[in-house]
Amino acid sequence: MDNYREVLTAEGIGRSFINSLTVTIPATIIPILIAAYAAYALSWMKMPGRNLLIALVVGLLVVPLQMSLIPLLRLYNDIGAFFGVGAKTYLGIWLAHTGFGLPLAIYLLRNYISSLPREIIESAKVDGATDFEVFMRIVLPLSFPALASFAIFQFLWVWNDLLVATVFLGTGEEHMVLTARLRELLGSRGGNWEILTASAFVSIAVPLCVFFVLQRYLVRGLLSGSVK
Repeated sequence: MDNYREVLTAEGIGRSFINSLTVTIPATIIPILIAAYAAYALSWMKMPGRNLLIALVVGLLVVPLQMSLIPLLRLYNDIGAFFGVGAKTYLGIWLAHTGFGLPLAIYLLRNYISSLPREIIESAKVDGATDFEVFMRIVLPLSFPALASFAIFQFLWVWNDLLVATVFLGTGEEHMVLTARLRELLGSRGGNWEILTASAFVSIAVPLCVFFVLQRYLVRGLLSGSVK
């Protein structure tokens, strides 16, 4: 217990833990909300160029994060300077993780939503429901397994991220996330294995809880929609 007390106070893990939660929770919820609307539109709404948009989403899955990270940061800095929003803020990293996570989110949710029975959607529209009502009252509740599956992937990826957090937040004490803090401890306290072990356990505790809570939906969300 003394090791955990030292880690959470003197080593600054507690502050970095809160920073990681501040980054991860919005960066998981925002892409889910956007992708759910986009997936429904690409599945059930008739629009010109829909197949082209689907192909574009699939193509974005193969774009390396490292290739787009610096251009995205420069674009954010230019826009932020225009609107008076400074760099090294949580808004920047939320937008970055949202952009990187949207292609996979739209792809997974679109496969799932398009596999829902057409009769349910058509019956609701015959009864006078709008697309928004169909989405909120029928599609969204039925799509919870797919939403939970992507939430697991996105939460784990953002929580364990170091590169994007370092680029958009820097290494200052105020915004340092947990992975960056562990990297510093590895350099300064590499010989104190008990401190590093306690820090690593604190780091993996939240992802384990998220996975065990949502894991029953993982396989259902990934496999549903793969075949019809």
